[in-house]
Amino acid sequence: MSDTPHVIIIGAGFTGCALAHDLTLRGFAVTVVERGEIASGTSGRTHGLLHSGARYCVNDRESAIECIEENILLRKIAAQCIEFNGGLFVALNDEDLSYAPRFEQGAQSCGIPIEKISPTQARERIPHLTNRVLLAYTVPDGAFDPLRLALAFAATAKHQGARFLTYHEVKGLRMDGRARVTGVTVWDRANDKTLDIGADIVINATGAWAGQIAAFAKVDVPVTPTPGVMVAYDQRLTDHVINRLSLPGDGDIIIPQRRMAVIGTTSYEVENLDYIPVLEEQVQAMYASAVELLPAIERSHLRGAYMSARPLVGRASAAGDERDLPRTFKCFDHAATDGVEGLVTITGGKATTCRAMAETTADVVCAKLGITAECSTKEQILLSYRNFYV
Repeated sequence: MSDTPHVIIIGAGFTGCALAHDLTLRGFAVTVVERGEIASGTSGRTHGLLHSGARYCVNDRESAIECIEENILLRKIAAQCIEFNGGLFVALNDEDLSYAPRFEQGAQSCGIPIEKISPTQARERIPHLTNRVLLAYTVPDGAFDPLRLALAFAATAKHQGARFLTYHEVKGLRMDGRARVTGVTVWDRANDKTLDIGADIVINATGAWAGQIAAFAKVDVPVTPTPGVMVAYDQRLTDHVINRLSLPGDGDIIIPQRRMAVIGTTSYEVENLDYIPVLEEQVQAMYASAVELLPAIERSHLRGAYMSARPLVGRASAAGDERDLPRTFKCFDHAATDGVEGLVTITGGKATTCRAMAETTADVVCAKLGITAECSTKEQILLSYRNFYV
């Protein structure tokens, strides 16, 4: 290892960019390789919800606590990318009302500030909200611009010395025998060249594709890629995030994004992550669910339907629902789990928790290399996303 250890990060989504930012602050030389552009995978196709954690506070409290803590931090360090507009959880029927006591208890135990408001108060905040609302709670949700958030982390990392190689697709891991990863083999797609790049540590930050990269080293990552379809309509209709007061389901979130309303999301499994069709029946199901919350969507027009493949840590059972898997993240040191040195995988989590995911992974890397360097990303305000191209 040289005096300045070199880390290769595979993947330039939220986590890879946040990790490049963290590691450069700790004194590492960082190279990020990405087969497309910045945030060209799952990160560029998210609905852009800055989670308060309230969605998970009943059945997945670890994820809920991660979300509210990082929600607060991102509003401080990445305010340029965030519309902190707040959100509502609304009940439309007796089943929703029966969920309310569990929701209140879960939010309180996770430290998520909520306030119960009347149907009249809810409709004052969101005039287009259905008149069927029976009860509502305020939550500290927000919306963020996905590309700007990834680029803000990348811009800050780049100006701290990180190197970003976009359109460089990993075709293999360089191995010293069978027990140590020493770098990557990449295909420079723009110039049709194959390159070998060495490193002291390689970090697999490819999200739903983490298993495919890990397989190059003949190791397994327990990740279940679960795509979800989102639908955008050409009218904003709400200035607040709207959530159904229930356990997470399909089409139960509406997020204001610029001049649009984005409906999220379905959850299912696929085998081919590089070709996931957007099924018309899912689009129609999302529309029907959204109209229950915002009837005015009937008078709007479809702007677009798209999908993203979220990485969930664990394996869904044959008869189970992918939504039963936790939304937390996990960092795998493959020396400890598989006897393969030089490779670390970070996967799972949410866009909201990307900074925390980066901190955890950087801590693991520092410990492996015997480096003492504290995380400082909680305090540093990110540069403008525009600076990535300066």
